[in-house]
Amino acid sequence: MTSSPWPAPAKINHFLHVTGRREDGYHLLQTVFQFLDLVDELRITASADGRIRCRRNYQQVEEQDDLVIRAAKLLQELGGSTCGADIRVDKKIPIGGGLGGGSSNAATTLVALNCLWDTGLTTDQLTEAGLTLGADVPVFIRGFAAWGEGVGEQLEPVEVPEDWYLLVYPNVPVTTAQVFNAPALERATPRVTLDDFRQGKCRNDCEPVVRQICPEVAAALDWLDARAKARLSGTGASVFAAFPEREQAARLLRELPAKWQGFVTRGCNRSPLMERLALEKG
Repeated sequence: MTSSPWPAPAKINHFLHVTGRREDGYHLLQTVFQFLDLVDELRITASADGRIRCRRNYQQVEEQDDLVIRAAKLLQELGGSTCGADIRVDKKIPIGGGLGGGSSNAATTLVALNCLWDTGLTTDQLTEAGLTLGADVPVFIRGFAAWGEGVGEQLEPVEVPEDWYLLVYPNVPVTTAQVFNAPALERATPRVTLDDFRQGKCRNDCEPVVRQICPEVAAALDWLDARAKARLSGTGASVFAAFPEREQAARLLRELPAKWQGFVTRGCNRSPLMERLALEKG
């Protein structure tokens, strides 16, 4: 066993098309997910008392809404476990940045505690459980870069370049609900193929809406796009550009306006969570 932290990586969406809407209100999507080596760190110690204790370095989320706590309690219920856990979350992924940090935290909690508590749930069972917590949770549990469809839970592995990225967060969160409830959101984009994506024929349908509701994100997109090809991740608010070399991204980071946060990070087709799980299992 090892005491090293469990990583919860950020993700980016290389594109995001909204192709329809289900009767229950959920939007149907097409996207490509890729992980980043920008991670939150969870230090998790199993206990025998059945209590879930969580220490966090952020206050923006109420404790009863925190996906880490909800995921741990869900696994207790599904696995019939009487174990508890002490969890310390060191959050580095911006909240509300369209990078999946909360969903990733939930996935890491499920995967780690499934191992530490020896509840024995399969990856499919964890994925099904994770979907009840959020549409992005399954990709973090599966742990591979993926072509995503449905509400984001229908996943097929893909290989995309593991480029370096300059990631810009303009310090203004955008909620998924804001974007998906906007009347102006395009909801009938024709379905595309992986070849279409590889040929650069895809876009982020959320970008026009995010530009309208959040001028600071629009400014970040314009700033980055004047220097490289800028894209919006998910429903925002983070924007990113790809570079073949780290120094190219680092050089541009030095020009970033001080009012925004910037990260130089690398794309990963395999989640670092999978490596940590393998280490735990020995």
